This record gives sequence, C-alpha cells and structure tokens, in this order.
Amino acid sequence: MRDRPRLLYLITEDWYFWSHRVDLARAAREAGYDVIVATRVTDHGERIRGEGFQLERLEMVRRSRNPFREVIAVAELVRLYRRVRPDVVHHVAMKPILYGTLAAWCTRIPAVINAFAGLGYAFMDGRNRLLRWCVKTALSTVLSLGHSVVLVQNQDDQDRLVGERVVPASRTRIIAGSGIDVSVYSLQPQPSGVPIVVLPARMLWDKGVGEFVEAARRLKRKGIHARFILVGRQDEHNPAAIPEIRLKEWVQEGVIEWWGHREDMPAVYAAAMLIVLPSYREGLPKVLLEAAACGKAMVATDVPGCREIVRDRFNGLLVFPRDSVSLAAAIEELLSDREAREVMGQRSRARVMAEWSGPRIHEQVLGLYQDMVKVSAIDRSHGYA
Repeated sequence: MRDRPRLLYLITEDWYFWSHRVDLARAAREAGYDVIVATRVTDHGERIRGEGFQLERLEMVRRSRNPFREVIAVAELVRLYRRVRPDVVHHVAMKPILYGTLAAWCTRIPAVINAFAGLGYAFMDGRNRLLRWCVKTALSTVLSLGHSVVLVQNQDDQDRLVGERVVPASRTRIIAGSGIDVSVYSLQPQPSGVPIVVLPARMLWDKGVGEFVEAARRLKRKGIHARFILVGRQDEHNPAAIPEIRLKEWVQEGVIEWWGHREDMPAVYAAAMLIVLPSYREGLPKVLLEAAACGKAMVATDVPGCREIVRDRFNGLLVFPRDSVSLAAAIEELLSDREAREVMGQRSRARVMAEWSGPRIHEQVLGLYQDMVKVSAIDRSHGYA
C-alpha cells in the first residue's frame, strides 16, 4: 500500500464534477487521498488542476451509440486504470458505471464504488421496454463483476434496483447526495419587488421544463404578475435535451426568461421568491438542496429524489409530475402567501443543516472510501491486483 491511497473519480463531464463532486474531492484530499479526476474536459480543466487534483482527459461521450467508439472508450479506460493503478475508483452515472466497472475488472482494481446520481432516462416510466431491458441486463452483468458497492441517493432507487434484480441489497448503500456548503448557500431574506420564480436545471424535458413553461403561460393569462426564469445549461449529449431554438421561441413569446448557465447560483437563489423543480425523477437534486439551504420555499413533483427534500406543506408543495395545471396552482398559492413562504424557507434551512450539510455527508462517503481501501489493501496483499 502506498503512503497515500489513490482515489479516482470517473465522471463524463468536467462541469458536472465541478458542480457536484468538487467539495467531496476536497474532503478526500484533506483526508489523505491523492485525487485523480478522469473526465471529458471542456471548460473546467484548469480549475480542477488548480485544486491539486491529477486530471486525466477522456473522450467518452454520453450520447454516443457508435459501437466502435464505445469499444474505444472502454479500451481507453483499461489503459488509464492500468497506468494509474487507483486503490479506489468512484464511478458517477450510467456510462461511467458500465464502462468503468468493466475496465476495473479487466485491470483487477479491487475497490469500486458505482454511484447513481439517479436512475436516469432508461428507467423512467413509459420509456422503450427494449432499451430498459438492455440497460438492466448490462447493469446486472457488470455489477456482478469483482468487488463493488452500488451507491444510491434515495430509498426508491435502492428498492428499484434490488427489486428488479439489478444488484443484491447487500451490495448497496444509501448516502444522500454529496453535501451542501451551508456557508456558501446561506439563509437569504425574502426578496421584494416583482416575484421571480426560478427553475434551476439543465435544459431537459425530463426536468419538467415544458410543464414549467405551460404553467407560466397559464398564470400570465390569469394576470399573475411575475417573472418566470429558466437557469441552466444546455446538455446536447442527453437524449432529453431541449433544442436551443425552442428555448429562444419561448423567450421571444415572452412567457419565460432563459439565463443560461450561471456561476453565481447563491445570488440567483437570493433573487428568487420561489424555486420550482417539476422533474420526472431524480436521485437527490442538488438545486433543491441549495435552494433549501438558502431558506427558500419550493414547488417540486412528488417523485423519487424530490420528495426526499420537499415535504408537502412543510417546506414546500408537491405536485403531480407532467401536470402543468397543478404546478401552476401550487406556484400561485405560494406567490400569494408570504407568511407560508417564510415558514417553509426556515424549515428548509433547518433540514439542510440537520441532514445534508457538507461535513455530515462527506463523513459518510469517506467512511465508505476507508472501507474500500481496506478491501483494496487485502486484495493487493494476496496478489489479486
């Protein structure tokens, strides 16, 4: 065993690592790990290197369906794992889980964490049955290789994976997200002026963006005076991506504003009177945790992930998924009730402090790393890696 164990994160996009895992990686570095980040590099490479992390560029593309390109992606990972020899690998999301676990098995990496940020596009109700069967079969096959732990963010996802025999319960763990920096996302006072209602998410149909736009139309037709804002990047590699031309049409229509990707999300939450996420399914949505930490009332759909954070009529309102009518009614109700928003916002902040603060979640994940490093050390001592 080396003096400092090597921890490798495999994530498809550098911006996703920066927005969702960088605080965890910092905690791991402080705990004594040499951190390696393997990802497709677009605009966050220098930031990652600036943290002192070793950056490994990959060409893996999430939306690719070219078999030759996918074989090359697996071979690229096999070469990387063979060269770096990490003690623990932490795969995040579907394609890294599938390809990374296969590469880890080929190179006899003994300690593998497969983290589902959510069950994703293929597991949503109404999707192509053949696609779902293919994904489940591939997952169950790959997850049976070697010694790996499946990490999910909510009970629903664990029940789904175990119930559909993708992975046995004994090889799963639930840890609620990656933690929130409650000093950055701090309690904010209620804003004044024209109400601003924000949906912060990638521009995907599965995030309920279409329902949000329709709800905004309904409320504007009723004479509700408010600004409805979409905040988030496009994600052209996702099958559910909303075309830019559609976003621009909505803006030109005057029903919503699209602010695109924003680095200053605490300021966005401070300006918002209400945060909305009408997603079809989530793991544990970081935007709702951030909004809750800022003391915001929220409207979300009653689906896995969202309902873990928003308790109906406690710190927000839950509505039916894919239902713009109930979404509009919930938004209107909270916009008209300042006292309810105040109370709900305070409850939101208290829940984040008690359940999802960075140190609390980091301690759980670092404990899992420590357990996996012990497994890695035992296997290496027996010559298995």
